[in-house]
Amino acid sequence: MGLIKSQAEIAAIREACRIAAVVLEEVGSQVRPGVTTADLDAYAAERIAFRGARSAFLGYRGFPGQTCLSVNDEVVHGIAGTRRLQFGDVISVDVGVLHRGFVGDTAATYPVGGCSTAAQRLLDVTREALSQGIAQARNGNGVVDISRAVQAVVEAAGFSVVRDFVGHGVGRSVHEEPQIPNFVEAGLRRSPRLKSGMTIAIEPMVNAGKRDVRVLNDNWTVVTADGKLSAHFEHTVLVTGGEPEILTCRERTP
Repeated sequence: MGLIKSQAEIAAIREACRIAAVVLEEVGSQVRPGVTTADLDAYAAERIAFRGARSAFLGYRGFPGQTCLSVNDEVVHGIAGTRRLQFGDVISVDVGVLHRGFVGDTAATYPVGGCSTAAQRLLDVTREALSQGIAQARNGNGVVDISRAVQAVVEAAGFSVVRDFVGHGVGRSVHEEPQIPNFVEAGLRRSPRLKSGMTIAIEPMVNAGKRDVRVLNDNWTVVTADGKLSAHFEHTVLVTGGEPEILTCRERTP
């Protein structure tokens, strides 16, 4: 069962999530043709430090970047470098911050200058899948209710859900229990129950083509096996006795 957070812990996680949300928005505003992924990563580092936090990803299990920056067929865990963004690309920006011992984790996929209608549809469907998954993050529901909601939206649109990587609990660590799959496992008989006070990261990773992925030789960057586009959206969510609270929702931050 995932950790139930105290009110003091929730307050600290809420602040870390507020910072992550603002930084994601700031980095997203810098996405444009001609910018390198290294430029974006350096900017993220500056904005995270400005708010008195540090990257939760840098050094985590040896990860070398401040953020995860994944372009086009890169699903997650892309490493910043000299790649220069081009008009029509899409880029997933995943921001994790550590502030006073607690983590905020959020991600979004942005078009670079503009994108094809097919790419925009992939982004829209992935964002809607996240929304429907969050709606099921209620006290008494099972994790499987989130999984089922995400999968239903994705597959109804003709896309596929990545199965090698999943959402997770979040708090003092980037990854805590329970795991939050974006699909319902065949033969599943039991599912962890959600309880008020749990903080979880829900993050659909959706491929335009098949669900299969592979990891590049850098041992981090995950790409679609068929070379087709992928999208990734993520929020950290608090399970309450009523409506779920999206802790990384920028609209709720000053």
